[in-house]
Amino acid sequence: MEKIFNNLSAILAQSMRCDQHYNLVCRVEYSSTFTTLKESEKGKVRLPFVIDELDDGESCNLFSGKWVRDAVTRPLYHEADCPFIQPQLTCLERGRPDKDYQFWRWQPFECDLPSFNATMMLEALRGKRMLYVGDSLNRGQFTSMVCLLQSVIPPNAKSFVTNGSLTVFTAMDYNATVEFYWAPFLLESNSDDAIVHRISDRMVRRDSINTHGDHWKGRDIVVFNTYLWWMTGLKMKILQGSYKDDEMQVVEVSTEDAYSLAINSMLSWVKQNMDLTRTRVFFTSMSPTHGKSQDWGAEAGGNCYNETTMIEDPNYWGSDSRKSIMRVISDTLHEHQDEVPVTFLNITQLSAYRKDAHTSIYKKQWNPLTPEQLANPVSYADCVHWCLPGLPDTWNELLFAKLFYF
Repeated sequence: MEKIFNNLSAILAQSMRCDQHYNLVCRVEYSSTFTTLKESEKGKVRLPFVIDELDDGESCNLFSGKWVRDAVTRPLYHEADCPFIQPQLTCLERGRPDKDYQFWRWQPFECDLPSFNATMMLEALRGKRMLYVGDSLNRGQFTSMVCLLQSVIPPNAKSFVTNGSLTVFTAMDYNATVEFYWAPFLLESNSDDAIVHRISDRMVRRDSINTHGDHWKGRDIVVFNTYLWWMTGLKMKILQGSYKDDEMQVVEVSTEDAYSLAINSMLSWVKQNMDLTRTRVFFTSMSPTHGKSQDWGAEAGGNCYNETTMIEDPNYWGSDSRKSIMRVISDTLHEHQDEVPVTFLNITQLSAYRKDAHTSIYKKQWNPLTPEQLANPVSYADCVHWCLPGLPDTWNELLFAKLFYF
């Protein structure tokens, strides 16, 4: 790994010289350096900001594997050591009595998942900007990345600032940022307020990707997600005009068609606004929930509350994860892959096994709990979000592997 890192540092140094005027000479130098690496090292090191012909069809499927207990290398950081975790995700601080959910490592069947290297990641980000765009699940992944990186940065050389929909973590010595932008539908919606957004009658506006997209420009890595907020039923309301219209024109379409509209809009925005010879785009699949205990064969009426073991059935698929939406993602990304190459982080099934890793009742409650709720913890258990450290760290390990190795 040390040899790979030294070679990668040379590549990254070359990338800094090529940043301002990316041209054919730079491309040739990149390709030459990579050829040397490929011949001398076992495995592959992917250049993080250049799309080239590295995918030989023999890459390991990182998303097919099993969870292995690992109390030696896990957790990758400690909750108390990362001051940037939101109080909704600090499970130990909120009284969770067990820690076993922290000690699991994802093991692909066909290869090993490279260890996350914070210094390597920061060197790749030197002078660059990384952005997570989406909902609170993507914010959890963003927070995980911040926690993974901040441990190797001195206290006076980092900052964390939130301004409306945008949160920015800055590594000052690297002139690098890792950012999160709240846009749960990617399109403009009536749920776009970063604080007050609990609206049951949700609606998105057609052809509105630039409303948020204007705030995404200039990034070198973008990680998109959107799923949970679409799951309000079988139909979704689409606004044809503007939210300012006196009489709004609204149509209802299937959730799948509405979701496809958003993904296609995202890809169009990427094509028009990002230089895909220099930048990387990721899309994270749906984060599963565990709100129905009968899904995993337990007695009906329960959920993730008090669950401390994972699901062992390798074919498990929860009822809250719509396969029709997965097909939309797969078909749409595949259809546009030649024009808009997007790296797909398929975290759904590997996360579906982890009913033990949710925040459950161990989070900050924004409203006082009623006596009835306190008497029945299942009624207020959060089976959507995940404790940190925990599962989202694995999502970032997969991102790291795809960025550099696969």
